[in-house]
Amino acid sequence: MSPLVHPITLLFASIFTSNILLANFLGMCSFISISKDQKSSFGLGLAVTVVMTITMVVSWAVLKLVIEPLGLDYLSFIIFIIVIAAIVQILEMVIDRLSPALYMALGIFLPLITVNCAILGAILFMQIRNYNFWQTLSFGFGSGAGWWLAIMLLSSIRKKIDVAPVPAGLKGPGITIITIGFMAMAFIGFSGMLSVQ
Repeated sequence: MSPLVHPITLLFASIFTSNILLANFLGMCSFISISKDQKSSFGLGLAVTVVMTITMVVSWAVLKLVIEPLGLDYLSFIIFIIVIAAIVQILEMVIDRLSPALYMALGIFLPLITVNCAILGAILFMQIRNYNFWQTLSFGFGSGAGWWLAIMLLSSIRKKIDVAPVPAGLKGPGITIITIGFMAMAFIGFSGMLSVQ
């Protein structure tokens, strides 16, 4: 079925209607923790988008040139994790060199991109759905951009919530989870328009 999905359709679907975060709830830990601050949210969203795009393309190449020809399907999970870890390590060194302030703001969550299940989940979706190169590139960038959009929206909403009269029992994590639920319903509400299956 995946050869029928046009890369442009896949791009928009992975950003909006099939958002990796709000439709599949992958990558929630750093999403909730970092979204308190807009600058950090922007930086982490950008980092996740870059890592997701690069790892998707590299993982597709590794899948097609190494894993499938050598019959190493049983090792694909481990190989994908190694690819993610290597790319995150390189990105971490680049951010540390170019923007020490952003590096300090992201703190422990920058190395945790390595274990961000949204990235591994997107790679596994690519493998299961048998995407070609252009579909993989579109899905990788779209999934990262969708994650970035979601964290920026939540960051903006949380900034407003901080000054809003919220009942005492809902302050903190309670209102954050409710907000994420409403965001998910808004994004999934358009899911019949575009599909990434």
